[in-house]
Amino acid sequence: MTSDQDVGRIITSDACVVEGAEWLAASDPRFAQALQLTGPLPLRRKPDGFSELLSAIVSQQVSVASARAIWGRMKEARLTGPRKVIWASDDDLRAVGLSRQKVRYARALAEAGIDFKALRDAPTEEVVRILVEVPGIGAWTAEIYAMFSLGRADVFAPGDLALQEATRILFDLPERPKERELRTMAEDWSPWRSVAARLLFSYYHVMKSREGIR
Repeated sequence: MTSDQDVGRIITSDACVVEGAEWLAASDPRFAQALQLTGPLPLRRKPDGFSELLSAIVSQQVSVASARAIWGRMKEARLTGPRKVIWASDDDLRAVGLSRQKVRYARALAEAGIDFKALRDAPTEEVVRILVEVPGIGAWTAEIYAMFSLGRADVFAPGDLALQEATRILFDLPERPKERELRTMAEDWSPWRSVAARLLFSYYHVMKSREGIR
């Protein structure tokens, strides 16, 4: 794991995730209980850069299967880079399956001129601020990007419904916590909030599988 005063700790390997999971289990017995059910947590590191965010935009409000199909057509048409998106016509982008709204979002991202290499060294708050300025990218997408593409160890995505539901079940809450409430709860999981997210994601899948929901 690497670290920087501004960036914070960076998750680079399975060993980093194990370290964070052990810290969480020691700090709260409910996390220890969840970890027993989930087993070792996944690293879940993804590439960073334009195409990763474009893929996130493509995936919004469609099924996983549909998103994969659209992204596959975009790759075949070589429409996954900023210049290609800018040069493409609206008809080209619609032909691969993008809605009119997503065509606008894709163009906005391509035209934003984000320095993705610079984001690697920027504080998480700055990363989120820069990304949410782009139409079609909200706080959830920006936080997930910081978590899995940039490997930030101490970022959370409290707007995620799976995280909210997993927290409700694990912490035996009367109802699913709202985004603001969960953001406050997650402060107790610092400096390993992104590992807490990994654990809650895994716990959610375990509990839903027990209910026969996948």
